[in-house]
Amino acid sequence: MTRTRIGVLFGGRSEEHPVSIKSAREVAAALDPDRYEPFWIGITRAGGWLLCAGPDELEAGGGRPVLLAPDPTVGGVQLLDGDRETVPLDVVFPVLHGRFGEDGTVQGLLELSGIPYLGCGVAASSLAMDKGLSYAVAAAAGVATPEFRRVEPGETVDPASLGYPVFVKPARSGSSFGVTRVDAPEQLADAVESAREFDTVVLVEQAVVGSEIGCAVLGDETGLTLGELDRVALTSGFFRIHQEASPETGSENSTFIVPADISEASKLLVQVTAQTVYRALGCRGLARVDLFLRPDGTVVLNEVNTLPGLTSYSRYPRMMAAAGLSLAEVIDRLVDLALPGVAR
Repeated sequence: MTRTRIGVLFGGRSEEHPVSIKSAREVAAALDPDRYEPFWIGITRAGGWLLCAGPDELEAGGGRPVLLAPDPTVGGVQLLDGDRETVPLDVVFPVLHGRFGEDGTVQGLLELSGIPYLGCGVAASSLAMDKGLSYAVAAAAGVATPEFRRVEPGETVDPASLGYPVFVKPARSGSSFGVTRVDAPEQLADAVESAREFDTVVLVEQAVVGSEIGCAVLGDETGLTLGELDRVALTSGFFRIHQEASPETGSENSTFIVPADISEASKLLVQVTAQTVYRALGCRGLARVDLFLRPDGTVVLNEVNTLPGLTSYSRYPRMMAAAGLSLAEVIDRLVDLALPGVAR
């Protein structure tokens, strides 16, 4: 049987570079060697592309420089050393989190290259990364969103005009980098400056009282598969994924309950709402839709991750595993969605 030549992009220029490497390690362990021939393409923090022997070589400073040309006649990546050999690829898996990878930029390059790829397309990736835009699309689909104010570059906010508490966050960033809970007017300016370290556009959101419930979604317009829901149980503060000292051993202030310990009615509402958001944004492949379940039983959108973490401690693979799908099976389905009709 001919193996599928899969290029795995990992690393990247965002603050989630280390998380992407961890996700790539899990993908490496999950890929069926009888079905796939992997090619590991690490992206440095500076943006250089390197063909590596595996996820660990990027951290070690190794790899051969390559270029993914926006030219559909090439069909792969070109080595920049030696005779500029082309490494042909059947499909690409962009295991990239945050900016310059999960935001539609790499997806646009892959569209130009003509190489099929796993996961959401350009529009869905861009919309989901911009929280304000994703709220607008979700609201148009009838889904409740937090009350928020978009703060453009150079714009200031009158602290007296807000009702506290609020959350101040970068409009376009991954995980909880740059997010601050603000409980008093005098804290606002510092919170905005912190958010602007990650994005020039900032959102100021009214805090939502409720439990955070996650829904892992897999599929496209032909059909969706859902993982078991999870609930983020907090002991203090707010959920700050990927910023713990040692996330592999557990979060510093939260645990994940899978399946979520909520009523069947609430479970159904979360699932239906998550699918509505997924479809409204035009997602395909995979995404994790996070919602707040309020005490009155209603739900409010929190955010959508179009390339959720795939690390050993990440929520998406844990929710899928609880529903009976291993990461290896998830990858197989993603490849089947990207390469429909290809016999393997």
